[in-house]
Amino acid sequence: MRALHNIGAHYAGEWNQTMNTKTLTLFGIVTSLLFSTSAIAAAGWKIDEESDKSLIVFQEEISGSKVFLDQSAGYLIFPKVYKVGIGIGAESGEGALRVGGTTVDYYRTTSGSIGFQLGAQAKSVIVVFMTKDALDKFRNATGWKVGVDGSVALIDIGAGKAIDTHNIKDPVVGFIFGSKGLMYNLTLEGSKFSKLDKSESAEEPTSEPASE
Repeated sequence: MRALHNIGAHYAGEWNQTMNTKTLTLFGIVTSLLFSTSAIAAAGWKIDEESDKSLIVFQEEISGSKVFLDQSAGYLIFPKVYKVGIGIGAESGEGALRVGGTTVDYYRTTSGSIGFQLGAQAKSVIVVFMTKDALDKFRNATGWKVGVDGSVALIDIGAGKAIDTHNIKDPVVGFIFGSKGLMYNLTLEGSKFSKLDKSESAEEPTSEPASE
């Protein structure tokens, strides 16, 4: 019986190792497929266009948000952050950093997670820097990760309530939202923000007049 027990334990160990290897392999495939979107990344002007649309939704859904953003040192806006996976997942999206209402840089956000999830999901994310010091530290970082290089306090606003800047003490705050308003029970922990070079695609191309 002891021999049978040892054999069973041996095969169980091999099975667990095989499953762990498959899980990591699948995670790598999912991540590479999602992050390969960099090969077909949006132009800067397109990111700005989509960011403007997301800001309209944000301002319509959350009272006082326009004034709140105008009073901040700057903010990151990701119009669409896509999450895909079966059992394990990865997130990625491109966005704009705006200071004084003007885009100064472009960024990509990436993160991974393990847990129950199926198919693809999308959300919009805004990260607001309440102080110039917080903004400068972010811009001077080569890769800024939530929970490592700084924390982002997610704002929870009840239905029908407005943003109260006097009650926000954190230097960096975040909002996750969709077409129906803020999304709750979500986190930005582990998300990484990396600067992109969009210098050649910041402006929308103009069509040349046809030659006669």
